[in-house]
Amino acid sequence: MTSSPPDWQSRVDDAWNDPLSTPAQTVARIAALVAELPHDDPRGPFELGGAYDSAGSEAAAAEQYERAIALGLAGRARAELDIQYASTLRNLGRAEEAVAVLEASSGDPALGAARAAFLALALHSAGQPGAGLAVALEAIAPALPQYQRSVRAYAADLRRRESGAQHDPATNGADAGSSTPT
Repeated sequence: MTSSPPDWQSRVDDAWNDPLSTPAQTVARIAALVAELPHDDPRGPFELGGAYDSAGSEAAAAEQYERAIALGLAGRARAELDIQYASTLRNLGRAEEAVAVLEASSGDPALGAARAAFLALALHSAGQPGAGLAVALEAIAPALPQYQRSVRAYAADLRRRESGAQHDPATNGADAGSSTPT
């Protein structure tokens, strides 16, 4: 990783967290901070892409995200970029590309189910609402105090239906009457 001023990230965080800053002001502040970095530092286009994205300039955001990827953004920031870039692609009407980005993403545990939430939206926008709902159900199943097995079975059935396979009624409601967590 290239070097940057020691307080650079905290100043970026301050720009993002300023409740009085307009979207245009945030873009300007982030752009000024990015100018402090070496040209080949992938954090710059990542942060600038996010600023453009938040300001509603999705096409400009997509260009910056693509540059950050080309420069080798990695780690948690890359997982965040994958989500943000996919959301931008979906907003630009490129839902299939958004699905591909999220399916290829390694994600990051610190982001919880965010990747799955955006994948569900992208799948829905790509004309695969059943697959999108299945992803959403699979993401929330671990947090359910009970009915996990049923929810997972319904998700599997949605995936089968989306792929054109036959519905198997035996998989539905596997534990719907159970009062114990599964």
